[in-house]
Amino acid sequence: MIVVDNVEKAFESRVVLDGVSVRFDRGKVSALVGPSGGGKSTLLRCINGLERFDAGRIEVDGLVLGPSKTDRPSRADRATLRAIRLKAGMVFQHYGLFSHMSALENVMEAPIHVRGVAPAVARERAKLLLAQVGLPHRRNAFPRELSGGEQQRVAIARALAMDPEALLLDEPTSALDPERKAEVVGVLRDLAKQGATMIIVTHEAAVVREIADHAICLRDGKVVAAGSPSEVL
Repeated sequence: MIVVDNVEKAFESRVVLDGVSVRFDRGKVSALVGPSGGGKSTLLRCINGLERFDAGRIEVDGLVLGPSKTDRPSRADRATLRAIRLKAGMVFQHYGLFSHMSALENVMEAPIHVRGVAPAVARERAKLLLAQVGLPHRRNAFPRELSGGEQQRVAIARALAMDPEALLLDEPTSALDPERKAEVVGVLRDLAKQGATMIIVTHEAAVVREIADHAICLRDGKVVAAGSPSEVL
């Protein structure tokens, strides 16, 4: 479970999150929706610790992250951030794959170097995950040889390779054409059926209706609506 409690965040004089409180339940798919600039992506990045916040509290599966008091986090804060990032896998809009590595190597990399998984074990797990996202035949391809939809599916497999408690997806379909978008949505739908916990930032109403159990609308840094997708949309 992820709990966001009265979180505030400003970039200089611009308030991006203004007392946001929301709860994301285990095994559910939650969609963050609303106009651009409403704070959706910033909230996602705060949950993962990629952005520090100014006030409030975030709890990820029992780990508590407080506001940043300095530009440089303490040793204890760094340990908490590392633990949270292991529990909350991030998938970005523009994939973020290592260009010099094959799809298989991209998926293997973090388990080996962060979790200390044996390379042979990481390789077999990566093969299974690439098959799960429909890309067993593309495991030796490099990012430049993959379509946008294929790259995003590799990025999802890479996040899953760390066995996270939750997946945080920042507009995973917005950069894709309709055909490639359908491929990624299909993977997310399958993960939802398997009981994955996901928080998805999206402007795609169809994606929300098809996948999400719960929707939260942010506008001007505030939660202005929350409920079922049909209620919020």
